[in-house]
Amino acid sequence: MNHEIEPDNGIAKLRDTDLYKAQYDTDFVDKWDELIDWDGRAEGEGRFFTELLGLHQKNRVLDVATGTGYHSITLMKAGFDVHSADGSPEMLHKAAENGRKQGLVLRTIPADWRWLTRDVEQRYDAVICLGNSFTHLFSESDRRKVLAEFYAVLKHDGILVIDQRNYDNMLDAGFSTKHRYYYAGNRVKAEPVHIAADLVVFEYRFPDNASYTLNMFPLRKEYFHRLIRDAGFRQITTYGDFREDYEAGSTDFFIHVAQKE
Repeated sequence: MNHEIEPDNGIAKLRDTDLYKAQYDTDFVDKWDELIDWDGRAEGEGRFFTELLGLHQKNRVLDVATGTGYHSITLMKAGFDVHSADGSPEMLHKAAENGRKQGLVLRTIPADWRWLTRDVEQRYDAVICLGNSFTHLFSESDRRKVLAEFYAVLKHDGILVIDQRNYDNMLDAGFSTKHRYYYAGNRVKAEPVHIAADLVVFEYRFPDNASYTLNMFPLRKEYFHRLIRDAGFRQITTYGDFREDYEAGSTDFFIHVAQKE
């Protein structure tokens, strides 16, 4: 699938890292949980992240892409010490609201990843960056700077848990999805309307016909591994749809776990 976007439609602006701030407007954020479907996500991923952090004996966690709070709240309910950061004020507001509904007070941090150490003073056992969020970064310099910032806020033996869509498959074979894991809302249509080597535009269409788009850089897995290693991380383990034994061609999401030392 490859819907071309003509250059005179302002294509350069679509590759701007900061565009996500405008795309996550209040109306879209209010509908985000309809796309996520917390019950569906819980069924799809199970206890993967709580068990992973427990296996590595990590307790203090910085969730740098909190969104509407699903993983922050899930980890807090499991007993983890969590701080919740996001670059979108609307997302942080919604996450705090979702926490209050479940009797929790989220410790939220408005932060741009590129200057994370400016806003974050503590050091953490683990940094999690989930929901395909890292692919909002469009320049290699931004990607390298952000990974360096993640590295800096980790303790000496900390781990980074970061995910991405399977862009290799999308670029090489076209888009397909089981629509089971991260975006489990079965009444929301989520699919790309533009696929190219340096830009994927996803459209999210809701039952009331409201439509929103998000722009992502299609990270190939091996290139991402190289960036992570270049930032100083070692022992990278990759899971496909929460499984260590996976077939790349039928995997929707990759989850990378990298150790600082």
